[in-house]
Amino acid sequence: MEIAVQWIRTTWTKKSRGGEAAARRNATPVGFVIPSMAPSSAHVVRMYEQNGFEPYDGEEDVRRVDVQLREADGRLRVQPRVEPLFGLPPRPRRPPAVRLAPGQWVRWQLNYRFSSASGMQDWSYWMDTFNIAYGPVDADVFLSEPTVHVDERGPLR
Repeated sequence: MEIAVQWIRTTWTKKSRGGEAAARRNATPVGFVIPSMAPSSAHVVRMYEQNGFEPYDGEEDVRRVDVQLREADGRLRVQPRVEPLFGLPPRPRRPPAVRLAPGQWVRWQLNYRFSSASGMQDWSYWMDTFNIAYGPVDADVFLSEPTVHVDERGPLR
């Protein structure tokens, strides 16, 4: 069965926590048209504060995307990976994995805050959005409303 994977990462610093820069960041898309790619590839989109949150896209081997995908009993089990001490907010209880039937798709969003190793630099932030569809889909599938939306974003202070 076909699996379409899109991984969007938006990164920023304290400069984009308020005002016009925050408005630009908050207006970034959460889904893009999927380009033609090899079946084992994921569509990866990056948006950085220093580039005005302009989207840059590419391909990545789907095994290098931070999400577990497992087919069983005619369904696709989807669960993003999060390292136990990997930034804030803490995630003591994570939502259960999503099981997609053919023709369904999930949008799963997580956010993070990091400090520099020495604590001498500003905080940095990122948000990951995983759009994952099970079965053949149109290139614009991720521009529509998902079958399932998991919002695992937490307060970043």
